Amino acid sequence: MPLTNAHLIIDFGTGNLRAAVISVNGAVLGVAREDIPYIRDNRYEDSIYFDPQVLWDQILELTTTALKQAGSVRILAITATSQREGIVVLDPAGEPVVGMPNIDHRGRAWEHLIDDKDRVYRLMGRYPTSLFSAFKLVGLREGSSEWWQRLDTFLSISDWIEYMFCGVEHYEHSQASETLLYDVKQKTWSETLCEVFSFPFSLLPPLTGSGTVLGKIRPTLAEALSIDPEAKVIVGGADTQLAVLSTRAHKGDMVIVSGTTTPIIKLSGSYDLDEQQRTWTGRYIDADSYMVEANAGVTGLNYQRLKKIFYPNEGYEVIEEELRSVSDFQCVASLGSLVADEKKPLVKGGFIFNTPVNHELSRAGMVWATLWDIACSIFENYKTLVSVTPNAQSYVWTCGGGMESKMLRQFIADLTGKEIRIRDHYRHASVIGGVMICNKALGIEAGQSELYEAVLPAAEAKHAPFYDRWKEHRELLKKIF
Repeated sequence: MPLTNAHLIIDFGTGNLRAAVISVNGAVLGVAREDIPYIRDNRYEDSIYFDPQVLWDQILELTTTALKQAGSVRILAITATSQREGIVVLDPAGEPVVGMPNIDHRGRAWEHLIDDKDRVYRLMGRYPTSLFSAFKLVGLREGSSEWWQRLDTFLSISDWIEYMFCGVEHYEHSQASETLLYDVKQKTWSETLCEVFSFPFSLLPPLTGSGTVLGKIRPTLAEALSIDPEAKVIVGGADTQLAVLSTRAHKGDMVIVSGTTTPIIKLSGSYDLDEQQRTWTGRYIDADSYMVEANAGVTGLNYQRLKKIFYPNEGYEVIEEELRSVSDFQCVASLGSLVADEKKPLVKGGFIFNTPVNHELSRAGMVWATLWDIACSIFENYKTLVSVTPNAQSYVWTCGGGMESKMLRQFIADLTGKEIRIRDHYRHASVIGGVMICNKALGIEAGQSELYEAVLPAAEAKHAPFYDRWKEHRELLKKIF
């Protein structure tokens, strides 16, 4: 039986970890997924970490499962994609010490150490907060001396995974954009920013471009996983960037990536900054493009968790059918999504409905309100983004598992007035982006369908009053909390 040529993609998200075996033509042959076992660090107010060795063992187990599902395959390349801002610390022997995910805020108590935040924004394209990697290292230095003393260098999570497969330490440019130690416009590590945080410049590993062939898989791993020892390890990148790549968007296009959070992105050929510092500007995965971004926050995660409450045993098709029966606002939701124009995030939320409870209030009505909250939050951030870098296109690309709902796509089309485009592999966007990188690095010409589903704005703006009500109720919650 002939072997199917395929790639192994490791995807380390915010909530879960997956190993996927994908044919060079983009067919999903095997996928294994598990939640990430985070550990709370009680030495800090808002801090979690992971044990890299535990996660590496998990990666190997998931890889074994995915390869078994895939059957007779020849793995040509291995790459990784991961959450942004997360890092893994290595000791002088190259052994992993501790992993700190994007949602680790151990550096929050030291945010005041940066006097000139405007200067950092001009260099990094980000207003400096504890979300970013440098502050995780500051927190380590100030509160975890046993880990700090073992620190020799650090890698992004995706770069660490690739290092574990081939032994080459490196840091990819789109991931470096999230560190607060990288000059985004000059595309290099910044000695100036290292001085801001009192870090030695020697702490930083070599920079590599996405698509760089690092070398072959370690022989011991090839044997243990029954992978061709000639399989190449290739530099991937940040999960948002690879998801954008999967849409095949071009410079000037806008893309909504609906995962755990929902970045709204403009691909640009110039280093565009917002005078009000509401947006981020970072490196894309090609040589000369930037991503300008606003983010609607944990929208996808909210929808997943509420589905488990209201529709624990039903699929998305059942939800969509019931949503079509909702003819009017049964309630209003505001569930902690982010709006770029607001100085502070909404830390509490909920559903608001008339009392006594109307007999028409249903689970579908509450999910309808949830999707409307997501759509309005996306639209608010979209408006901020186009005020910084206008959208001249008649369409917006979308991808990510959060776009499962066709009604959500329609809401976004109606609010933005743009055609919403989505490709059939949208659920596996980051993984498909990884396949595209591997194919290009190895010179593989794989056929790609140009087909996509298009959702057009409704002829009549029937949702305009609902948008006003959403804004009114969000303002009410902000005042209360």
